[in-house]
Amino acid sequence: MIAFGCSITAPEIYERFAEPGIRLAAEPDSEVLAYASAGSIFRSYNLLLDMAADRDDLEALVLLHQDTEIVDPRFCEKLREALRDPDVAIVGCAGAVGVQSIAYWDGSVTWGSFTQRYREFGGGEVPALTWNEDDIPPYARTGEVDALDGFVLAMSPSAVRELRFDESLGQFHGYDFDICLQARAAGKKVVTENLRVIHHHSLKLLQDPESWKLAHARVAEKWEGRIPGVADAPGDWKERARRAEAEAAAARLKHRATGLERDAKLAGLEREIEEMKRSTSWVLTTPARALGRFIKRLRATSDGDPSSNGSGRSLR
Repeated sequence: MIAFGCSITAPEIYERFAEPGIRLAAEPDSEVLAYASAGSIFRSYNLLLDMAADRDDLEALVLLHQDTEIVDPRFCEKLREALRDPDVAIVGCAGAVGVQSIAYWDGSVTWGSFTQRYREFGGGEVPALTWNEDDIPPYARTGEVDALDGFVLAMSPSAVRELRFDESLGQFHGYDFDICLQARAAGKKVVTENLRVIHHHSLKLLQDPESWKLAHARVAEKWEGRIPGVADAPGDWKERARRAEAEAAAARLKHRATGLERDAKLAGLEREIEEMKRSTSWVLTTPARALGRFIKRLRATSDGDPSSNGSGRSLR
């Protein structure tokens, strides 16, 4: 039996996204553990692990965010295939190698079979590395990684029984990286699989920078020296702190330069538009464009209120 667990802070979001996805993926005997948040995501997920741990028929527990929608009808089939290896502890749809901190995306992403859909600016989506199955990069692959993106995590029965999220690390950030490190420290594998998922999330990825920084520091302090490559940097703490300050300053400078470049490009486009408007061809085609706008208004009128001229003014 494959169970699904979700920690809910906004029922309307769960009902709109996670619940339909679970219905699509779930099998007749699947158990759905969806409950109100118990505070931190660490605590909520531990409660879900406790609920599933004593199930003798458990094949996996899928933990997903309330804004995560599974759109893969073969989700359970693919998950079982990934868990055929008894050394696999956790499966996800996005992961990377060479990860040194909770910022898993700073590593080399090897798989990402999801897309992020947002509502800002009229809505849109940002497809991850392997969402478009007709355009998968040659270097992309499923399989073992260092860390997974935690918006969907599937844990094996042994992982459900033996691993727990570290509630001392904070409220939200770092739970996924830490649980992956726990699995790896126990000699188990963390892997990606081609699980198709939509993450309905704002373009503002970091809502609380201070809590993210705190989790970053706590996770680094916990794992430094325990797993090669994690929180590993040359020099003593003072050298590392100064280097971090320099890197932050360089990042701010790069951000500033990007903004200046964007403004310059916009200014250039505006100049091109103004020059085009002053050109002979633009002047000569002005009547044709005016006629085209008039025809569009007439068509809009025929589809709507006959008393309107398409601009909101009455013809009467």
